[in-house]
Amino acid sequence: MKAIRLAPQFVEAIPENLELGVLYVSMTYATAIHQCACGCGREVVTPFSPTDWKLSFDGENVTLEPSIGNWSFPCRSHYWIRGGKVRWAGSMSQHQIDEGRAHDRVLKANYYGGDVPSVVAKTAAAEVTATDSPIPAQPKRRSAFGEMLRRWTRR
Repeated sequence: MKAIRLAPQFVEAIPENLELGVLYVSMTYATAIHQCACGCGREVVTPFSPTDWKLSFDGENVTLEPSIGNWSFPCRSHYWIRGGKVRWAGSMSQHQIDEGRAHDRVLKANYYGGDVPSVVAKTAAAEVTATDSPIPAQPKRRSAFGEMLRRWTRR
């Protein structure tokens, strides 16, 4: 059975058994985990960091950015969690997935410093999750005003 909503449950540590339809959020460990929304039962881990997922909470529901692409799972599900609702996204080709992964490596290298190969080696242990963010290969450039407006609206 597919999940249509993911209700946030803020926890200190991740529970052993996950319920479908619940997004367990641990601020202590800067991570959220849930059962794959497709109903396959696999655990989906989304770490929060400047180069991974971002969580917003409106007092009732959560939004995770970017989308969740379970490319390593047999189901290969792809969806967004916005305002607590699961929004299904289209599938991606292997080429698009590879481009997204390469872009993620570049983001990490730029953020943490160093060249891409050394950052990939340093973060290999952190890549134990089965999810990959499908970020476009070429990020949009924002104008200075657009960037200022985006920061202001996030406050």
